[in-house]
Amino acid sequence: MRSLIFFLLLLTGCANYQNTQRPDLSKLETYKVMRVVDGDTFWVDDGSEKGMKIRLLCVDAPELRASRYKEKGAYAEEASEFLKELIGDQFIKLEYDVQRYDQYRRVLAYAYLVDGTFVNGELVRDGYAKVVTYQPNVKHVDFLVELQKQAQRKRRGLWK
Repeated sequence: MRSLIFFLLLLTGCANYQNTQRPDLSKLETYKVMRVVDGDTFWVDDGSEKGMKIRLLCVDAPELRASRYKEKGAYAEEASEFLKELIGDQFIKLEYDVQRYDQYRRVLAYAYLVDGTFVNGELVRDGYAKVVTYQPNVKHVDFLVELQKQAQRKRRGLWK
């Protein structure tokens, strides 16, 4: 009986944590996804000719291509494909943190599908991305770290 009570309390605590972290989606801007670049970057239609490039906050997926800064990463194609399947040709809502842009002028955001699915969290939970922080943008880092621990325990994706 004690085990059951503990389990229920644990579930309630996790549910409350998620609910307190989730923004009011009705207040977030909605955009149509135009194109996925890789496992943590994509373009949305903001009404401009080119669109708006989004870099997901607090996650880092392996690089699809080598650059002068990073090597091509193992599991990069899988991460990119996962993000395409998750958000491709859909509407998403964007939540911002302290800084709106990075040094490359990409918009930094947390993304949600219109059904409330936390895109950044799905990438981490399924092992397609690691948690990475760039102060001061850390609004959801605690929740993402918990998801990463789960992915590691279950040996998902990058943690196989």
